[in-house]
Amino acid sequence: MVSKQLTFDFYNDWAPSPNSGLVDPIKAQSPEPDKDSRGAIYTRTEVVDFILDLVGYTSDKPLFKSRLLEPSFGAGDFLIPIISRLIKSWRSQKKPGTDVYDDLCTSIQAVELHDETFQSTHLSVKSFLEQEGIETKSAQRLADTWLFQGDFLLKSLRGKFDFAVGNPPYIRQELIASDLLAEYRLRYQTIYDRADIYIPFIEKSLSILDQGGTLGFICSDRWMKNRYGGPLRSFVADNFNLKFYVDMVDTPAFHTDVIAYPAITIITKEKTTLTRIARRPKIESAALSSLARKLLDKRLPTEIDSIRELDCVTNGPEPWLLESSDQMAIIRRLEQVFPSLEDAGCKVGIGVATGADKAFIGSFNTLDVEPDRKVPLVTTRDIASGKVEWTGLGVVNPFADNGGLVDLEKYPRLSNYLNARRTVIASRHCAQKSPGSWYRTIDRITPSLAQTPKLLIPDIKGESHVVYEEGNLYPHHNLYYVLSNQWDLRALQAVLLSSLTRFFVQAYSTKMRGGFLRFQAQYLRRIRIPQWSNVSDILRTELSAAGSSLDLAKCNQATFKLYNLTQNEISVLGGLDA
Repeated sequence: MVSKQLTFDFYNDWAPSPNSGLVDPIKAQSPEPDKDSRGAIYTRTEVVDFILDLVGYTSDKPLFKSRLLEPSFGAGDFLIPIISRLIKSWRSQKKPGTDVYDDLCTSIQAVELHDETFQSTHLSVKSFLEQEGIETKSAQRLADTWLFQGDFLLKSLRGKFDFAVGNPPYIRQELIASDLLAEYRLRYQTIYDRADIYIPFIEKSLSILDQGGTLGFICSDRWMKNRYGGPLRSFVADNFNLKFYVDMVDTPAFHTDVIAYPAITIITKEKTTLTRIARRPKIESAALSSLARKLLDKRLPTEIDSIRELDCVTNGPEPWLLESSDQMAIIRRLEQVFPSLEDAGCKVGIGVATGADKAFIGSFNTLDVEPDRKVPLVTTRDIASGKVEWTGLGVVNPFADNGGLVDLEKYPRLSNYLNARRTVIASRHCAQKSPGSWYRTIDRITPSLAQTPKLLIPDIKGESHVVYEEGNLYPHHNLYYVLSNQWDLRALQAVLLSSLTRFFVQAYSTKMRGGFLRFQAQYLRRIRIPQWSNVSDILRTELSAAGSSLDLAKCNQATFKLYNLTQNEISVLGGLDA
């Protein structure tokens, strides 16, 4: 994650050369692409006004002297309220005899890729200006000057901006043409791992802010904690300040429901370190207006305002810890005193992904392949009760012990089985990429894992759900597993079932609707734990008994002893029954 100097002044509008093989993103659109494929989620007016208040784009200021960027204006959810405030500001502070176009032509730059949406919103902007008393010719000129059609990530934008606001598109990398994605990667340092497209939208918008400028976006919070957000977090920490963070989970912030966990981030181009945090506001104009005033108040927030102020939330590429200062203090202490889960002799992994479960997975007893070409499989359904209750599934194993694929000529039953399903198996991306290996599963299957005792943890859960599997079954891809050649697994189960583990995961994990957490490997590896050799015999016995009984109160009691938590720390965690 090496930083590089960022500048966008030299970027020209991107046009592929005839022999480049690259596709113009505008011309590549289908006639009527659906909003989901374009990452289009529209924001409620109350939320837009809230964000504009937080960034300071208010009509009592001379907004016509500033420049605002809207990088993906869609149906104009942000754009129309922005223009309304701009016109009101101009009318209250303009000089006699000044021309509206001359005064406002540089005030806004807004970009939209989708042709039909651009044309519709362009007409709406012109009509709105006319309703505001702007004569038709000037309204047309302002709309033409303010609004651009094109790909924001490839478009040249001259000069700096005082404000950048909006709701950037949320599009997975798999939906972007490979050549276009390669072009994005050349331009943006923050497209790392499986970063979604809103990541470079944030990077570019921040990069063209003027000193003291402010960005206000509402989007998924995943980048704030997960692996692919590391470079962007580092970029923010090095150059900006996270001024406000507003958790929007389970609030109707958009016109449609979303599964991901949205948040409002207000980031300023200034070097201060304080962040004010609010959570789950009521989506009503009066409530949001009141909350904005409290967040902006120079006085320190109080608990009664439901606002917290934290110092040094941004810390290089590290995930943002946005809990209370007391909770952060516990996390930091444990991280300083104890090694990570894997440094303490444990291994975290994920089960097998096949890419075609209906072809590779079936009833273990009826899978018509050679006996050594199938492995019994455990799924989330098998452990729903907290114990393993195998439903009898198995997965076909096309891998030899040395890691390569087996020779199908030596396995006629396997060959017949796979070839009968070849159409489905060979249509997968991994098979098309390597036709000679068309029958491989996405992940290699290592049968010895099935024979190894392990702890199984489902990906998405409201609470810790950790199940002991004695060494008979291979985990499916919706299950993470933990192995250890040092820790007793039953004792480790007690620790992972405890509220302390949920506390760790909650601090680092992104959340989903309904408050569910992601118990993914990247978050499980953040858990700190003592070396097994440093645990007393008495405590080993207590932990093992608690894990075996699945008694959460006993798991908490033994785990809190393990970490030498103080009564105050236990209280912060919610007590022994948390």
